[in-house]
Amino acid sequence: MSERAVEIFRKHHGLLRMSEALEAGINRYTLYTLKDRGVIEQVSRGLYRLAALPPIGNPDLVTVSLRYPKAVVCLISALASHEMTTQIPHLVSIALPRESRIPRLEYPPIRVHRFSYESYIAGIEKHKLDDVWVQIYNPEKTLADCFKFRNKIGMDVVLEALKLYKTRKKVKLSSLLNYARICRVEKIMRPYLEMMV
Repeated sequence: MSERAVEIFRKHHGLLRMSEALEAGINRYTLYTLKDRGVIEQVSRGLYRLAALPPIGNPDLVTVSLRYPKAVVCLISALASHEMTTQIPHLVSIALPRESRIPRLEYPPIRVHRFSYESYIAGIEKHKLDDVWVQIYNPEKTLADCFKFRNKIGMDVVLEALKLYKTRKKVKLSSLLNYARICRVEKIMRPYLEMMV
């Protein structure tokens, strides 16, 4: 049974949630036995991976994405992913629709931001990190979100992100203005964008 279980893990790129393992025919006893033998390791509560795999390059984002597939990486976590900040995120900032339940995760630490549906669905990109699809807002949507949450993250972080965006990315002014409208920060962002071009 354990060889079959390992094969099931391999078919899922070495990562499985407890519910997926049970659904695939791996019982709890086998799962715990594999863990005790060091064949698999517990990444987070209810999330397991083959121990023989190379270390995960983005463990926090991968773990959050696997546990909460609807979560979208936002704000400073998204800025870090796009290399638009010198800040080192100490937690994973995620966006969820307003009506979603707040996820509970022991590790990594997360900060949940509830967005209106229109703001939540706008600007989502899917990035493959360690064979896992992670949803992250694109650079332009991330900047609009940062302006919206400027009092929480600090205007210095926002201005640095804008500067790094200008030097490291292709400036998409119409896209920036569109996301500014969606996030209701167009009046605040416009003067900064005008100085940028």
